[in-house]
Amino acid sequence: MKTPVIARQPAPENGREGRPRRGGAQRGFAARLLRKPAAAVSAGYLLLVVLVTVFAGPLAPYDPDEQDLTAALQGPGGAHLLGTGELGRDVLSRLMHGGQITMLGVVITLAGYLTLGVPAGMIAGYRGGWFDRFVLKTADLISAVPVIIVLLVVLAVFTGNESAAMAANGLLGAPLLARVVRSATLGVKEELYVRAAVAGGIRDRVIIRRHVLPRVTGAVLVQASVFGAYAVLLETGLGFLGLGTTEASWGSMIAEASKNIGTDPWLLVPSGFMIISFILALGLLSDGLRDTLAERYSPPAGKPPSRRAGRLRGASPEPVRDSASDTPRVIEEPDPDALLSVRGLTVSLRIEGTPTEVVRDVSFDLRAGEVLGIVGETGCGKTVTATSLLGMLPPGGRIASGTLLFEGADLARADAAALRKMRGRRIGWISQDPIAGLDPSFTAGAQVAEAVRLHTGCSRRQARERTLELFEKVQLPDPARVAGSYPHQLSGGMAQRVGIAAALAGDPALVIADEPTTALDVTVQAEILDLLRELRSSGTAVILITHDWGVLADLCDRAVVMYAGEVVEEAEVTALVTTPAHPYTAGLLGSDPHHALPGQPLPAVEGAVPPPAQWPVGCHFQNRCPRVTDACKEKPVVISHLVELERSTRCIRPLELIGGGTHE
Repeated sequence: MKTPVIARQPAPENGREGRPRRGGAQRGFAARLLRKPAAAVSAGYLLLVVLVTVFAGPLAPYDPDEQDLTAALQGPGGAHLLGTGELGRDVLSRLMHGGQITMLGVVITLAGYLTLGVPAGMIAGYRGGWFDRFVLKTADLISAVPVIIVLLVVLAVFTGNESAAMAANGLLGAPLLARVVRSATLGVKEELYVRAAVAGGIRDRVIIRRHVLPRVTGAVLVQASVFGAYAVLLETGLGFLGLGTTEASWGSMIAEASKNIGTDPWLLVPSGFMIISFILALGLLSDGLRDTLAERYSPPAGKPPSRRAGRLRGASPEPVRDSASDTPRVIEEPDPDALLSVRGLTVSLRIEGTPTEVVRDVSFDLRAGEVLGIVGETGCGKTVTATSLLGMLPPGGRIASGTLLFEGADLARADAAALRKMRGRRIGWISQDPIAGLDPSFTAGAQVAEAVRLHTGCSRRQARERTLELFEKVQLPDPARVAGSYPHQLSGGMAQRVGIAAALAGDPALVIADEPTTALDVTVQAEILDLLRELRSSGTAVILITHDWGVLADLCDRAVVMYAGEVVEEAEVTALVTTPAHPYTAGLLGSDPHHALPGQPLPAVEGAVPPPAQWPVGCHFQNRCPRVTDACKEKPVVISHLVELERSTRCIRPLELIGGGTHE
C-alpha cells in the first residue's frame, strides 16, 4: 500500500542540478561508429568494394568479356593478377564488373523490402486495427509461399530479366519485415515520451516518423543486413543456374568455377571470397550501426531503467460491468463560469477482457488561475481521471457517462481531431517521469521546438528562439547548452523543467501535472513548485496529481480526495487538512510518519484499495473504515454537500468528524 504523507524525503537524484552530464551522444555519429573496430573495418571494406565496382570501367585492366584462349585457366600472374577463366577472360576484371550486377540486384531487393516493410510495420504496430490484422495475415500467407517457385515464374514471364526477379524477391520479403517492425513498434509506443507527444497534440504521422522510426532503426538494420545477404546469395544462385543475365556476375563466375574445379580449383577462390567477405562485412557493419544508434539514447551505466506507461487511446463503446448500476446519480449542471467543469464522469477500462468501471461519478470545477489537487493512494483513479480530459485512455477504455466541459466544449463527446487540437494548445501535460517523457533520440531543444512549431506555426528559427525563452522562463541554467543536450545528459530536475517548458509551448489555459515532484530532492522539488506557482499567478489553471500532502498544502487552492474510483471529499485545502469530513481523508492525514512514536509501528490506513472488480456495494471504504456501520453497506453512498462549510463528502455521517454545517 502506498499511503500519502505530509512530508517526504526522497533520495537525492543522480546528477547535479545546474549543468548537463557529458555523454557519448556529444560525439558525432561517425566518430562513435569508427570507435568500433569491426564496424570500421567493414565499412571501409564495403566502401572500397562499392567504389571499385562502380568505377570498374576505367579501373579494370581488361574488358570482362575479352577472350584469350591461349591464356585459359591460368593462375595468378603479372598479366592477370587473379588468373583467367576457361575462355581466357581476366578474373579480376570480371569480379569488378560482375559486382555491378550483384549489387544492383541487392539494391533493388532492399528498396522494395524497406520501402514497403518499414512503413507498414510501424503503422500496424502504432495504429492497430484492421491494418494490423491485414499485415499479420499477409505475412503468414507469404511465409507459406515457396519463394523460389514465384521467382521462377517471374523469370519465365520476364525472360532473362534478373531485376524483375530481385524486385519480386523484395516484395515477397516486405510483409515479413513488417511483422518484425510491428513488434518493435509495439514496445516503443508504450514509452512515456510517446504518450507525452500525444498529450502535446503531435499528429500520429509525425510521432511515427520522428519518435518511433529512430527507435526501430536498429531492428530494421539487422533485418536489412540479413535480407541483403540473402539477396546476394539469391542473385548468385540465379547466375549459377544460368537463369539471370548473360553478363558477367559473381554467380556466373561461381558456375564457371564449379565446372573447372577439378582442373583449376583456384578459380573458385576469388569469386567465393568476394561473396563471403561481402556478406560478412554487411552483417558486421549493420551490427555496428545498430549499437551506435542504441548508444544515442541509452542511459549511463548504472542508471535505473525508465518506468513505462501504457499507451492511452480511445476505444469503441461496449457494455460496462457495474456493481452499482442501479445507483441514483444526482448530477448538477456544469458551472458556466468555470474553466473546467466535470460532472458525473464515469470511465471504464477492459480488465481481463471485461469492460469494468474504474472511475465513477466524479465531479469538480476548476477556475482560471486556480490550482486543484487530486490526492489518494495508488489505484484510486487519479491519473485515469486526468487522462480522460485529454482523450488518452488506455486501449479498451472509454468515457461511459458524464460531461467534461472545458471552455464551453464537452471533451467527453469530442472527436479525435478536436482532442488533438486541444492537447498542447489549450491543455498541457507534465508527466511524472521527466526522463522517460523525453525522446532519447533527440535533444531537449529539438523536442520543445517541435511542440512550439506545431502549436504556433512559426519558422524553425523562431521556434528555436521561443524554446530558449521557455527554458529561461523555467529557470534552466545555460539554456543554449541544455537545448543541445540529450535527455540522459540531464538531471531529473532539469528534465522536469524541460517537460514543463514543453507543456507551455502552446500557451495552454490548463496544465495537468501528474506527480511532477516525484523522485526529486527537496531543493529541486521546491523550485518546481515555485514554477507551478508562477503559472497560477499568470492565470494558468493547474490540476496537480500527488501523493504528497505537503505539496498539496503548499500549492493547491482546493483539493479532491479519491478512493476506489470515487471522489470521497472535496474542499478548500486548509479546511480539508484541519477538519477532514471523510474517514479516508482523516486516515491519510493520520499516516504522517512524523506522528509515529519511537518503537511503535508507523501509522497507516489498514488494508489496501480494492480493485474495481471487487468494489463492495455501499461505501467503497467500508472494509477499512473504523466508523463503519451496517448502513454504510446497504446501498451506494452519494456525494453530500455541506453548504455552510462549502465542501462535499461521500459519507453518511460527515458531521461526526467535523461538527456543524448543513447537510444537503
